[in-house]
Amino acid sequence: MRKWRSAVVTAAWVGVGTAAGALGAWQLATSDSGNAAHSRPLDEGAVERALAATSASPQRPSPSSATPSKPAETAPDRSTLRFTGGTATVECRGDGTVYLVSWSPADGFHIDDDVERGPAAVARLEAEPSDDDEQEDLPYEIRCGEGGEPRAGVVADGDD
Repeated sequence: MRKWRSAVVTAAWVGVGTAAGALGAWQLATSDSGNAAHSRPLDEGAVERALAATSASPQRPSPSSATPSKPAETAPDRSTLRFTGGTATVECRGDGTVYLVSWSPADGFHIDDDVERGPAAVARLEAEPSDDDEQEDLPYEIRCGEGGEPRAGVVADGDD
């Protein structure tokens, strides 16, 4: 009788464990509603589409009789700037200043923590090779040109 009871208890624990595992797997499989973040990185096209969708969504002003209406300010244009050490999303603002919205290193590089993102006349960042001591660091200055297009140029590294 004792062996039979032990076998029943063991079978019950195995059954409960299996049911709990199956329930957890089912919840994970069905919980993604299509809007959840995924752990896989986005390619450049997906990032640009997401940025375009974000900047293209209409802003609905809330009506208020207490505040006088003023002309709507236009959002600065965002551009993706590609350079040897990576990419940056840049805003050229109406007052001629530049603002680094975000940046990402290219393969084999990392971006130094000392980024001057603006808004300013010049923004700065430095792309550093990840594991090649013979390759030079690439310090960049980013400015907005006459037509509001960002330009990046490598400058002399003043740290040496």
